[in-house]
Amino acid sequence: MSKTWNVPFEDALDKTGFGLYSLIYVVMAGFAIIAFACITYSTTYIVPTSACELDTNIAEQGIIAATPIVGLMIGAPFWGYIGDTRGRRSTLILSLLAAALINLITSISVNWVMLLAFQLLATIASAGQFMLAMTLLSENIPMAKRNLSVLLVTSLFLLANGVMAMLALAIIPLSFSLYLPALGIYWNSWRTLQAVYSIPSIIMAIFFYFLTESPKFFYARGQEEKALEILKVIHRRNQWRVKEEYQVKSLLKEDKKEIVSQRASAKDQIVPLFKAPLLKYTVIMTTLLVLEGVGSMQIWFPTIANQFMQMMEAGAPMNMTLCAVLRAGLETAPDPDLVPCSLNSTAMLIVLASCALQSSINLLIALVVNKLGRRNLVIIGTAFCGVCGILVNLVPNTIASATLYILFLQGFLVVGLYTAIGVAIFPTHLRTLAIALPLTGGRVGTVISIQVLNYLRDVNCEAGFYIFATLFASSAIVASFLPDDRRLSEEKTETSTKL
Repeated sequence: MSKTWNVPFEDALDKTGFGLYSLIYVVMAGFAIIAFACITYSTTYIVPTSACELDTNIAEQGIIAATPIVGLMIGAPFWGYIGDTRGRRSTLILSLLAAALINLITSISVNWVMLLAFQLLATIASAGQFMLAMTLLSENIPMAKRNLSVLLVTSLFLLANGVMAMLALAIIPLSFSLYLPALGIYWNSWRTLQAVYSIPSIIMAIFFYFLTESPKFFYARGQEEKALEILKVIHRRNQWRVKEEYQVKSLLKEDKKEIVSQRASAKDQIVPLFKAPLLKYTVIMTTLLVLEGVGSMQIWFPTIANQFMQMMEAGAPMNMTLCAVLRAGLETAPDPDLVPCSLNSTAMLIVLASCALQSSINLLIALVVNKLGRRNLVIIGTAFCGVCGILVNLVPNTIASATLYILFLQGFLVVGLYTAIGVAIFPTHLRTLAIALPLTGGRVGTVISIQVLNYLRDVNCEAGFYIFATLFASSAIVASFLPDDRRLSEEKTETSTKL
């Protein structure tokens, strides 16, 4: 078979096939995002378990829980810019190692202020990992398998909270306590858990060292020869059994407007996102992520599940809503036999089960996404889960109300769809930053939401569900203004055929 010249990049990537190397990239991207979650969301488990030693009150716990989101807001645009100009893979490795080191320091915090400060630094360091891993994955996988791959990785990410819950369940009950005189602290189970959460980042940094950079990154910078060399490596590793020769001789030159210099300024990267024709999509994607309040509910899920199970085991009646059960727990005298600042094992298993459900639903989405389209799935998912969140307050049955709450949490799945939509509609040379900026806008909303929910959880739980569930359901209307991504794929295919 003769080799072909001047092949469009997407066609050249398609010719590398989908094989062993592609599968390795899917798995590595998934575990990189689990590593990201272990650093970023560790406070979900550290806040309640460290409360006794650090003597934190409700307000301080709310501040600590929200601090990682502030770190993501600060760090995401920085890592997005570095990733777009210096390389996705090398930037991801740097981010993983820096986050792991700082998180290890967090485990020896002597008070809650130090915990807050170093958790902030750790999440600034980890802020780019989600978007860099997703961008790397999308730019190393042929278009035909891209949607499926992104959603498979999202399924692994959705299991992250469950993985963290299982680690917490195994480590937190341990009763050892080793005094460290130099710091005046006791090394105990919650500090051990915090240190363990750094291990995935270190392992993933080592693995990514042996993977290739994104060929699309070099192609978008006008380095077609370097991109072609990486495509040959991907093809060789995907076709290692059949030893088939790569049939592409050269790549079609990239449009000069798309080429990004290594010295491109932040202005060159940001301004196009706020000008036509991309302004519309920047506004829509940012709005969708701001309205995505389910992430805030997810932050407090282990705490709520813990309170809920403690009340259920204490004999709470079965004709109450979830909020009524939580409110009854606040009004009930504490159980003298209950270990303070502990986590209920059944509650942690519920967290794991919810994560497994999210992952399973996400796999189902992966099977139908090409037929229904990402935009349409967002419309369906936000409307359904938003209604479930509203019904939490209206069903006077304890199990049914709690089930509706878990169904509402499944709305977190749309974040993966939002990422896939962003990858599809924004040009390559702006892509990482184009994903980072809306995520930053969403995180501003999350910081506010965490504090509001922390307050309403004790004052007016029902109002929290009504407000955030209604806002989330309204995302269906906003998403309807996005283009149908099935047509975008058809247009790209037609363009490639003409070329």
